[in-house]
Amino acid sequence: MLNIKKLIAASVLIFGINGILVAHADAPQGGTVPGSVDDPVITKSYFDQNIANKIADELAKQTFNEEKIRQIIASELAKTGSAPSSGTGDSTQPAVSNSGLTVIKLEQGQLLFGGAGAEIIVRTGKAVAFSSTADGIADVTAGKDITAGTSVELNHLLIVPREGRGIKPDPKSNQDIYVMVRGNYLLTNADGSKVTP
Repeated sequence: MLNIKKLIAASVLIFGINGILVAHADAPQGGTVPGSVDDPVITKSYFDQNIANKIADELAKQTFNEEKIRQIIASELAKTGSAPSSGTGDSTQPAVSNSGLTVIKLEQGQLLFGGAGAEIIVRTGKAVAFSSTADGIADVTAGKDITAGTSVELNHLLIVPREGRGIKPDPKSNQDIYVMVRGNYLLTNADGSKVTP
């Protein structure tokens, strides 16, 4: 009987010490207790009255309204000069500035010069590339360079890297040629006279 009492006393003592150790391990370690002065807990009503209103005020200061966006767009369009420029009569200088796509019917004998960065897409007919240098026009659809005299594929996006390059109708074809152009371009007749758009 004495051994059972010792065993019970030892078990109670071990469980007691274990309980104290576990309780101490769960205690906050830096001295801050949630809800204390050092770490306050706020209520929903306090948040609604103070912090939510401050956040809403800051967001109202930073957002754009529709009228402000229209003003920004209008000022940027005015800076880029979206109106047609006068041109110099030089066949390598683009005469028309264009920010949208323009559809052009290319007649036999005409030359379409693209300005630097102009985008050209031949929609119908047969056209060939030309260049005032040995370099060509970038065909970004095919991922290759089109040199002077090379036929242009339909519906391929061409980007003119420098002025003095463009496309002309294939002299062997009599099909109507329609082209979409974005950017600066100059359309001339075979005699070098400028075609008015």
